Amino acid sequence: MKKLINKPEDVVKEELEGMALAYPDLIKIHLDPDFDYRADAPVKGKVALISGGGSGHEPMHGGLVGHGMLDAACPGAVFTSPTPDQMLEAAKMVNSGKGVLYIIKNYTGDVMNFQMAADMARDEGIDVDTIIIDDDVAVKDSLYTAGRRGVGTTVLAEHILGAAAEKGYTLQELAALGRKVNINGRSMGMALTSCTVPAAGKPTFELGEDEMEVGIGIHGEPGRKRMKIMTADEITEILATSIIDDGPYTRTLAQWDKDKGDWVDVEVTDPPFKKGDEVLAFVNSMGGTPDIELPIIYRKLHEICEKKGLKIVRNLMGRYITSLEMQGCSITLLKMDDELKELWDAPVHTPGMRWGM
Repeated sequence: MKKLINKPEDVVKEELEGMALAYPDLIKIHLDPDFDYRADAPVKGKVALISGGGSGHEPMHGGLVGHGMLDAACPGAVFTSPTPDQMLEAAKMVNSGKGVLYIIKNYTGDVMNFQMAADMARDEGIDVDTIIIDDDVAVKDSLYTAGRRGVGTTVLAEHILGAAAEKGYTLQELAALGRKVNINGRSMGMALTSCTVPAAGKPTFELGEDEMEVGIGIHGEPGRKRMKIMTADEITEILATSIIDDGPYTRTLAQWDKDKGDWVDVEVTDPPFKKGDEVLAFVNSMGGTPDIELPIIYRKLHEICEKKGLKIVRNLMGRYITSLEMQGCSITLLKMDDELKELWDAPVHTPGMRWGM
C-alpha cells in the first residue's frame, strides 16, 4: 500500500486539521466527536443543512461546507458511517433556531444513525427533518443498502438545497425540495481499478488488467457486471442508456411526520426521463481518473442526450464524489425546471465547489 498518510487510524483527524488550516475563512472543525462546519455558523435566520458519511469520498461531504451548500459535515472512518453523537453535536453547533435538515445517502448505517440523531435532536428542542438520496440505478440492493444506493445526486442536492436555504426556504420547504431533487435524479458508475482502504492495506476487490466493473458502488460494492474493457464511448453508452431508459421506480421510504410525531412509511415513485426534458448532466471522477478523460465521457453523453431528446441546460464535471484512488467515473442526470435552474446558478463558496462569489 502506497499512500500519503501517517497512521491509518489518524487519517480522518489529520485530514480535518489540514482542511481547517487550509481554509480558515470557510470552515472550522470540532474533534471528538469529529465534524467540520461553516466558519460563520450558526447563520442567523437560515435553516442549517448537515450531511455526512464514511470518509474516502472527498470532497463530498467535508469539502462541500460553506456558503450555498452544507453548514456541517460528519465524517466517519473510511467507508464507515459516522455516529449519532457526531450528527447531534453538529446540529447543536450550526442550528440558528430555524431548524436542521439532514441529507442522508441511502446506506443502512447512515440512515439508521441519522434517524437516531434526528430523534435525539428533537429531544433537545431542535426542529429536524431528513431526506434520503437513493439515485443509483445499477442495483436494487447492495452490500450496504436496502434499496438503491445514494450517489451523485447527493452533490447536486447539497448545492440546490444550500442555495434555497440561503434564500430563506423553511425547513418544510427544503425537505420537499430535497425529495423533488431525489426523485428526479439518477446515477450510475463504473470502475477500471479498485481502491485501498488505509486500515485494510489491500485492494477492496480485484480486477484483471483487461477488466472493468459496471455499476460499481462508491464503497467498492459489486456492480451489475464485470466485463472486458471497452472504449470511452461504449462505456458512456452503457451508463447513460441505463439511466435514461430506467423506468418508474417505486419504493417505500421512512419520513418524519411532524403532526404524528413519528416516522411513517411513504411510497415514492421516481418518474422516468422523457423526450423534451431539460437536464443537468454531471460527469464525476471516482478519484483516480485523469481530468483529460472526463470531457471524453461528457462529449459522448451530450451526443446520447441529444439523440434521446434530452436537453442539457446545466452541467458539472470533475472530482466531487470519489472512492479514494479508484479509476472510473459516474454519470448523473437530474431533470431540471425553472426553480432548480435558478438555485443551481446561485453563488456557492466551499473548498470543493465555488462560483458566483
